[in-house]
Amino acid sequence: MAFAVRKTDGRISEEAYFELEKQADNRHEYIDGYVYAMVGGSIQHGTLVSNIVGKIWRHLEGKPCQVFSEGTKVKTPTAHKRADYVYPDVVVDCSVEKADDNMLTTPVLIFEVLSASTRRYDETTKFQVYASISTLQEYVLVDQDSAKIEIQRRRTDWAIEKYFLGDSITFEHIQLTLTVEEIYDRVVNEEVTEWFAQKAREAVEEKKQV
Repeated sequence: MAFAVRKTDGRISEEAYFELEKQADNRHEYIDGYVYAMVGGSIQHGTLVSNIVGKIWRHLEGKPCQVFSEGTKVKTPTAHKRADYVYPDVVVDCSVEKADDNMLTTPVLIFEVLSASTRRYDETTKFQVYASISTLQEYVLVDQDSAKIEIQRRRTDWAIEKYFLGDSITFEHIQLTLTVEEIYDRVVNEEVTEWFAQKAREAVEEKKQV
């Protein structure tokens, strides 16, 4: 999530976590017994999530896999008695009928949109959680403050692949290829703004030469 992350003091039980979720206005993630409050957001975050969900939704029409965003909880396996509960920014699941109490348990593709306050949390704490899910094939980090996307795949033992404006990315499990430009459409940050300005200048020059 591209939100500020606030970790509460001390572990609590799953029951206490679910009670907190019922009473609180904000969403909370539950990892290894600790609660992480998800506070705030941004227009850029929402734009990136909408772009990703829209592209995947159209691609998956008529197929068994489904895409969900932000408010959908994922329940993960754990070596301890308690499970972990997280809210990916975007998640694709191909076995939704196996959902446990309205929570997804078999995701194949997960996206997190990074902010300065959540980068380390998404790259480390949440990655460890997601990597423990046997069905997950690809984990994608999208930077909202620049134009950089990182993808880690199970088949390459989670090696990091980096993509920038001008590149295309294939999400292998759902057989979808998107350009980085498509993902950052209408996102406003310095790098993206300069990229589209340069493309506009090039288009003008091409018309002059015709």
